[in-house]
Amino acid sequence: MRADLRKTVHHAVLLAACVPFAPAWAQTAVPSPAATPPAAPAGSGLDDLPPPEEAQPAPDIAPVQITVLATGARLAVDRSGQPISVLTAEDLNRIQGTDFTRVLQQVPGVTFANNGGQGAFTGIHLRGADSEQVLFLIDGVRVEDVSAPGAGFDFGTLTPGGIDRLEVLRGANSVVWGSAAIGGVISVTTRQTNGVVASVEGGSRGTFSGNFDAGVKKDRYAYAIDAGYTTTSGISAAASGTEPDGYHQWRIGGRGRVSLTDALSLQATARYTVGKTDIDGYPAPTYTIFADTDEFQRTYQFSGRLGAHYEKGVLTLDGGYALSSTRRLVFDPSTTPDLEYGYRGTSERADLTGSIKLPSDFILNFGGDNEWTRFSSTYDSEAHARLSSGHVLFGWVGPVASLSAAIRVDDHSQFGTHTTFGANGSVKVTSAIRLRASYGEGFKAPTLFQFYSTYGNRALVPETAKSYDAGIEYTSPDGRLRLGATIYRRDSSNLINYVSCYGVTDGICTDRPYGTYANVGSARADGVELEAFYTPTQKWRISALYSYDRAVNRTPGDANEGNALARRPRNVLTTSVDWTSPLAGLVVGADVRLQSSSWDDAANTMRLGAGELTTLRASLPFGNFLDVYARVENLFNDHHPTAAGYGTIGRGAFGGIRVRY
Repeated sequence: MRADLRKTVHHAVLLAACVPFAPAWAQTAVPSPAATPPAAPAGSGLDDLPPPEEAQPAPDIAPVQITVLATGARLAVDRSGQPISVLTAEDLNRIQGTDFTRVLQQVPGVTFANNGGQGAFTGIHLRGADSEQVLFLIDGVRVEDVSAPGAGFDFGTLTPGGIDRLEVLRGANSVVWGSAAIGGVISVTTRQTNGVVASVEGGSRGTFSGNFDAGVKKDRYAYAIDAGYTTTSGISAAASGTEPDGYHQWRIGGRGRVSLTDALSLQATARYTVGKTDIDGYPAPTYTIFADTDEFQRTYQFSGRLGAHYEKGVLTLDGGYALSSTRRLVFDPSTTPDLEYGYRGTSERADLTGSIKLPSDFILNFGGDNEWTRFSSTYDSEAHARLSSGHVLFGWVGPVASLSAAIRVDDHSQFGTHTTFGANGSVKVTSAIRLRASYGEGFKAPTLFQFYSTYGNRALVPETAKSYDAGIEYTSPDGRLRLGATIYRRDSSNLINYVSCYGVTDGICTDRPYGTYANVGSARADGVELEAFYTPTQKWRISALYSYDRAVNRTPGDANEGNALARRPRNVLTTSVDWTSPLAGLVVGADVRLQSSSWDDAANTMRLGAGELTTLRASLPFGNFLDVYARVENLFNDHHPTAAGYGTIGRGAFGGIRVRY
């Protein structure tokens, strides 16, 4: 183990000494004109900035970023009491590739575990929270698979094509976002193109990707459409297998906006994907060894929203109707019929949020929504649930400080009422130093599967968490150096675990011969996040992100009490640097990610080794309309699994072109 770690560090040191790197300049990249945030509303913390002609930054200094993740209304990122990372379209172009986990690696506190190659199931851990405890939004729509046991989102089905912006809020924030926001919130926004953008890419393992975006953006209206296709022959999902398991996905989406008056506009978004993932299983005759099979899964995903935005004077309102649906079908060509089983989950949501600017820099945000979910499967008849919610946030956004506190009440058709509280603050103590702190509560409603499936338990109550963090940020007077440090802790209780009923016929196992779900778990995650971004000149960009996360089972009396939670490496370091050469604007760079070992199981008996991933990248612009780019992923061909028994992706080379008009 120590030899492996020394080898990893040796690779990183050699690369640092010899190769220009490429950055993920999270909150500091200058976005393209289409991605530039809209003018800030009153009360956003931006109205005290000087006019544009007095505040023009150097080309390498970022404009102020705006987010809605902190309070539900638009707010400057540097006024939020919670840590928020932002990646723009330029960051995504610089990172390159068809695997979205490579993008998420550029955010502190994020780790992942996947079941094989690209397209295989991929779960995200944010500050040690389960993937199902992280809320994921596409264009403001919750897109979790409500038919899955934990009702999480499979990040293996997400590609960067058509995405314009990524925002990640780290820490519990259910007071604004409701169920599932225990570990944090991840939000992506699709592209509103003004013109045409197209790209094609190919490379190792039969990988090909093509993306097309086109749109028109005017003062009174805008519309855009995006489409893409990704395919790869892949690798064997089973580490012991020899047959590659491929992935193929079609994607189409669109968005539009029209201003009916100066104060009122209508907006619509939609996204649809169809994917096919080859999977491995447990073949005959023993059905006990994970190995090559001919099975595959088809996944159909739809999400969309129709809404209205009103803004006049001190009042801002947003309302709409959203729909999200996921259907999963698993096939085995060796059987008749070949359809083994299937699941379908649907979520509908009606919402209204608003913000009022009060005198003396005070603000009042409020909102309410009603969600209807349903699921069915080959083994379970259709089940339904309703969740009605309302929240109110009162805050103050002054010239050098901001404070807010909020309360939320949820009413569920099965478990009843749940109340959530949160508060945070930020203060600029000098022109260069900002302090922030937050307290947030999170909850996750039991899923339809946990309530109503063959294994269901209708006595379940929500999982809950209390989250604390504090941080400090430094920005140099010229804006070229930014440093940040955050400490945090999250205590979770009432965690829902699967309970085996083998040999037990009484108590909770009555009439459940196989097992059921119960609120029996507790856990604690605490850690440190360090961030550094440096632009010594306009030709260099450097970043380093370090996370220490200790996630531990704290269930009293449990056999695994005190053990580390599975598949959570405690130490993760990501460094990125890129350099613009004098050769026709050629940009060369690399990313290096180091992570420590972790455990694959709750008993901490099977260790997953430490590892490193290094990517070399280059891009060459031809005017303002064409880029040619290439990269080598996993340069040192490191094979460290994120889930035991599953295959890992080795070295690969890729190249492509991107056209803008």
